[in-house]
Amino acid sequence: MKILITGIAGFVGMHLGEALLKRGVEIVGVDNLNDYYDVNLKNARLTRLKKYPNFKFFKMDIVDRKGLSSLFNTYYFNRVLHLAAQAGVRYSIEQPFKYTDSNITGFLNILECCRNNPIEHLVYASSSSVYGGNTVLPYTENQVVDTPISLYAATKKSNELMAHAYSHLFGIPVTGLRLFTVYGPWGRPDMALFKFTKSILQEEKIAIFNYGKMVRDFTYIDDVVEGIVKVLDKPPTETPPYKIFNLGNNNPVQLMDCIEALEVSLGKVAIKEYLPLQAGDVLATHASTALLGEWVAYKSQTSVSDGVAKFVAWYKKYYENELT
Repeated sequence: MKILITGIAGFVGMHLGEALLKRGVEIVGVDNLNDYYDVNLKNARLTRLKKYPNFKFFKMDIVDRKGLSSLFNTYYFNRVLHLAAQAGVRYSIEQPFKYTDSNITGFLNILECCRNNPIEHLVYASSSSVYGGNTVLPYTENQVVDTPISLYAATKKSNELMAHAYSHLFGIPVTGLRLFTVYGPWGRPDMALFKFTKSILQEEKIAIFNYGKMVRDFTYIDDVVEGIVKVLDKPPTETPPYKIFNLGNNNPVQLMDCIEALEVSLGKVAIKEYLPLQAGDVLATHASTALLGEWVAYKSQTSVSDGVAKFVAWYKKYYENELT
């Protein structure tokens, strides 16, 4: 079994890679190691994976069509986990072309490679952001998602349309997963939980947007990995062989409750600065995971209080030299 994981040095990519490597799967990982956030953190994640003899890494941008094609022609992958993307809602307002390059052109390259090199299953990461201006909660997969409120969301919706077209035209088994606010050890420094932790420990203000009146379906990384692996093992078989699922916690919490959990785990009270809603942000997310539960018996297991405590423990250990 050979599996390609794009975005292998990313937060979800590293955890998925490690889970599959432990199963004895041969993993080929690619990542362009861009500087959207700390490259040292990405390299540290790769170091964890490189201890496995069944792991190979190639520094590559998925925009590189020839390089990607050569990789597919060399390794004859059974399955593909496509996680590489330019992330971040707010950054898409500042750097739109980075999103069209990676999330549109890059994804097209992946689809073309899967078309020309038949695979058992392509699983790709979509996002809860595709629900955009929808106000009916919980979000369900049958809702119309034609009102993105950021370019990032628009590119992820485009991925779903492109994937469906390729599945229909060429019979590629494809599953898209709309991920909901993934957090945990080795997480992304641009995410709120990471930023809050750093600021609280340094006794700096934390920026709380929409005056704290935000609700998020925080989903712990171990639950996400379990869901993705189960989906990877069960390709769709209908015509076209295409599925789309929410992958969340199905138990949203108030942002202020998450901050309180952080304060408890850190043993420090945050200095709070309340600010208006930022452009591109949504007020609430809530994933219905009923369809995914029916498909692969998925059910999240980790409460936000437990997940935050595990993240804080990792953070203190990873950054212990900076905290002393």
